[in-house]
Amino acid sequence: MKSKFKYYVFNKPFNVLSQFTREANQESIADYFYLDIKDVYPIGRLDKDSEGLLILTNDKRLNALLLSPKQKKTKTYLAQVEGMFSKEAAKKLKEGVHITVDKKVYETLPANAKIIERTKYLWNRIPPIRVRKDIPISWVEIKLIEGKNRQVRKMLAAVGYPVLRLIRMRIEDLDLNQISSGDIQEYHQQEFYRKLGL
Repeated sequence: MKSKFKYYVFNKPFNVLSQFTREANQESIADYFYLDIKDVYPIGRLDKDSEGLLILTNDKRLNALLLSPKQKKTKTYLAQVEGMFSKEAAKKLKEGVHITVDKKVYETLPANAKIIERTKYLWNRIPPIRVRKDIPISWVEIKLIEGKNRQVRKMLAAVGYPVLRLIRMRIEDLDLNQISSGDIQEYHQQEFYRKLGL
């Protein structure tokens, strides 16, 4: 019997809202998702200025299964930052740092971070990043199990590395599978749950 649930991965471009509702002249998921499915919605959010993996589904169970830190689902991000990322910064992120969430000080759970080479599978952002010639940049892979508002940006800023570009690459073993920015891939339920460790 065919599942009534639908599962999609959307590679959300920069400057696109993580919602179907349009606001003024702002692009939203609706500008990319052409399938006639009325009840699909995003699980979690990516900020307008962040890119990458966004889950779209009508399976409401995934909200609790993926968004609660108690489930310990690992989310992997790539961040392009100002400055050469250091081992000291990685150590601080591993220990937890203080950020502001809803106007209150919050200590983050441990996160694993390391400097990496820019991955071959990475599209050019439109518009491109404005890079200052006198300041080096580096790419950081960061893995965490939380998802507070703008958390990765706040964490990296807390250790001295402003984020220029932020991309969610995977949740558990569910990744972008090299789909292009703005594209969508559909999954069968069994494979989707397996990749998410559910």
